[in-house]
Amino acid sequence: MSDMKISEIVAEKKYSVSFEVFPPKTKDNMETVVTAARKIADLKPAFMSVTYGAGGGTSEYTVEIARQLQQEQGVPMMAHLTCITSDKETVDRQLVLLKEKGIQNILALRGDRPEGFEPTEKNFKHAIELVREIKEFDPNFCIAGACYPETHPEAETQQEDIKFLKEKVDAGMDFLITQMFFDNAAFYSYMYQLREAGIMVPVHPGIMPIVNATQMKRTLKLSGSQLPQRFRRILDTFGSTPECMRQAGIAYATDQIIDLFANGFKTVHVYSMNNPTVAAAIMENLSKIIAL
Repeated sequence: MSDMKISEIVAEKKYSVSFEVFPPKTKDNMETVVTAARKIADLKPAFMSVTYGAGGGTSEYTVEIARQLQQEQGVPMMAHLTCITSDKETVDRQLVLLKEKGIQNILALRGDRPEGFEPTEKNFKHAIELVREIKEFDPNFCIAGACYPETHPEAETQQEDIKFLKEKVDAGMDFLITQMFFDNAAFYSYMYQLREAGIMVPVHPGIMPIVNATQMKRTLKLSGSQLPQRFRRILDTFGSTPECMRQAGIAYATDQIIDLFANGFKTVHVYSMNNPTVAAAIMENLSKIIAL
């Protein structure tokens, strides 16, 4: 199964969970990251994704981790690929490498612009250019894209954001994964707008278990996600007690996922933060449901 397209894999399952992991910034931490990723792979998720550092600085590690987990542990893998600092030659080299390593699932992203970076005329400016390049290079790649239930931070309006998303999907995306969110009602409203706009590809909700107060502050700053009052009360009550916050955060994420399953979403993508203990707790909480 490891060499199948993710769009085909999840279609075979009633309910499933996938996980995101991130590579090390330096080779010195490679063993630690791979060990954590292997423990998450041992949980037998539907698939796993490996992020790609700003500017492509971790591209070598991204592909190697994806290769190891797929070839040695049989977990279907998806490699992130960003393009803001890349030109056609750089992207094509990465696509050749992915093909050589047997990775046929790609999350195509523009990526964040590194501080001080000024793109040239040769650089890709938008994710849609990357999608088109991947399709031209090899139409057999399975391509995922990112979407933002609470609107991309650079978009002026949600309508504008959805318009550009429709163009990306039409360029060849097979499915979408959302930015993390903590309010399912906001996500359901967003899904209605996507379908009204004619975006009909599968959408995998993205969920991040928040297990400490420091993580919450960092996450909100980076993602721009809104924190519902319900979770604010949990944070205020348990945030100063690490063991309690960990248990409450896992319970909150589990509750989100169960609600998503109950409302027709078959696959949920969990931002694991390379934490196998949290990933295992989520999978244990959902074990009977996933086994259906």
